[in-house]
Amino acid sequence: MEVQLTNRQQHILWATVRHYIATAEPVGSKALVEEYDLGVSSATIRNVMGVLEKSGLLYQPHASAGRVPSDSGYRIYVDQLITPYLRSRSVSQTDATRSLLPRNSPEALGREVEVALHKHLQWEDRSLETLLQGAAQILATLSGCISLIAMPQTTTALLRHLQLVQIEAGQIMLIVVTEGYETHSKLMDLSPISEETQRDSEVIDRELQIVSNFLNTHLRGRSLLELANLNWSELDQEFQRYGEFLKNSVAELTRRTLAPTATQIMVRGVSEVLRQPEFSQLQQVQTIIHLLEEEQDQLWRLIFEEPEPEDAGKSRVTVRIGAENPLEPIRTCTLISSTYRRGSIPVGSVGVLGPTRLDYESAIAVVASAADYLSEAFSYFNP
Repeated sequence: MEVQLTNRQQHILWATVRHYIATAEPVGSKALVEEYDLGVSSATIRNVMGVLEKSGLLYQPHASAGRVPSDSGYRIYVDQLITPYLRSRSVSQTDATRSLLPRNSPEALGREVEVALHKHLQWEDRSLETLLQGAAQILATLSGCISLIAMPQTTTALLRHLQLVQIEAGQIMLIVVTEGYETHSKLMDLSPISEETQRDSEVIDRELQIVSNFLNTHLRGRSLLELANLNWSELDQEFQRYGEFLKNSVAELTRRTLAPTATQIMVRGVSEVLRQPEFSQLQQVQTIIHLLEEEQDQLWRLIFEEPEPEDAGKSRVTVRIGAENPLEPIRTCTLISSTYRRGSIPVGSVGVLGPTRLDYESAIAVVASAADYLSEAFSYFNP
């Protein structure tokens, strides 16, 4: 959403969102004057809040009430006003923004999550399911939200045969056959390889056969997940030029082959978050509980979001606010999620679900830290 706000409008929107998150009460100009050092009068704040309301970022639930952030207001808050640490750790904070930061910073909360997970969960001594159950409970406790952790994908498909075949000049096909005789292929451009290797089609055919034989000898019986994370520098020196090319191509093929399928979602923290005033209506509570218990496959599709190829291997937190959620039971909620992975392959997801009146800085920090921890821990378990 492209909305250009002045510095003053940004600060007043920031303060309004923060105050509403803390109190659950519509926010008036007097409260902002008393609680925040904005350096302007109450009249000026009222005028700015009126402008923000016309822009669709705030609204009045009643004619005589103060203002409340809309879904669009929260979106601007998350995308433009939230603590820069959560958007990019390389972005500097302005003095004005720094003066408005909450006392418990997201950086500190992220470290608190890491300490709690390492203190209470020793993955060397636990089963994977026990580890995830413990992580879900800690995540719910520290975030004050419903925690959601999707069990890891089944990644036991083993390699039976791999073949590199030249299709035409400049193009080869990578063919992978699993133990279950499922076949997967990828057409690849030879351009990343030096011009020297393109000198003669018969030479390339011989080299591809030798490389195929080498790979089958070393890789047969390994899981496809291992295949995506191999050290390709082990190739004989003569074929080193194929190393990076094969690494990138096989990793992409493996990501496509291991197509995500819905798995069980561990849910914790329901009773606590449903005490929030936003969940006072019994019917709304029932629809959310029904989604969490009976329609997890729909929810799974939202929280397991595979990163784009250029983002592979990087942590990315997704924030869906209110009506941005396609599922009707949670269109008044915020869903924050990230994937955890083995190497560069996403295998599961972690998230929190709460009201749109959510401490976004803290919730994003908690989810990011939990995803990083589970990625680290998951490397200790066999696929």
